Amino acid sequence: MKKHPREGAHHRARALRRHLTDAERRVWWIVRAKQIDGHRFRRQVPIGPYIADFACHEARLIIEIDGGHHDPASPQEIERRRFPEGQGYRLLRFWNNDVLQNLEGVWTMISAALAASSPASPPPRPSPIEGEGAALVEAEDR
Repeated sequence: MKKHPREGAHHRARALRRHLTDAERRVWWIVRAKQIDGHRFRRQVPIGPYIADFACHEARLIIEIDGGHHDPASPQEIERRRFPEGQGYRLLRFWNNDVLQNLEGVWTMISAALAASSPASPPPRPSPIEGEGAALVEAEDR
């Protein structure tokens, strides 16, 4: 069952978008404008009672950029991870220093996660109809 954002979440998300951390700004720079294989990301997105740093709804992928104040073992963080996973999202989490010191590695991990979530490549297009373009070849031979 889809859960709607908490009251005021959209205003909070808007404020967070205006005040990105340096690490969030760098990640936004590499995922904005469909720069990774055409996937569209949004930043500071309300998802249920939480606000995801970055989300690609098409690929069902959330990217979280965390400072030292997040303890992955805390009950709040466990629930914060469990909720979007229950909604069908996968979660990639990076520490600020990882982003600031190894942006290329972060890009590689995001790209790999997107590739893993993409449906199989579409089947190859069928060969052109037999004879298509044959008139041009015949005309050139004359």
